[in-house]
Amino acid sequence: MGKQKRERTLKDNEARAVRKMLRTSPQKLNLVASSIRGKKVEKALAELAFSPKRIAGEVKKTLESAIANAENNHGLDTDALVVAEAYVGKALVMKRFRPRARGRVGRIEKPFSHLTIVVREHEEAV
Repeated sequence: MGKQKRERTLKDNEARAVRKMLRTSPQKLNLVASSIRGKKVEKALAELAFSPKRIAGEVKKTLESAIANAENNHGLDTDALVVAEAYVGKALVMKRFRPRARGRVGRIEKPFSHLTIVVREHEEAV
């Protein structure tokens, strides 16, 4: 006995990778995620490799994981993959405090984010 197998939420030509608890704000992560949306995976990987943003390396790892999931788990052709979706979610926020002048305190927030990348096999029109 075990749990019933859950229905697949994605289509047959899609694969997904999720990265949780990334140590950056969702706003900064979304800047990088929006730069790869809708691009072919080769072009997206090249753009992430040369991006000056600190979090681009983690986004690149997640994209590589989505490509590997597409190839190994779903049998999709990696040359025809396109980044269909790349979206960011808000995770927890650590609160820290810093002493300030005249006995006051300054609140410092350290946000975390979730990243989801969906790749889709794109059929070329001949």
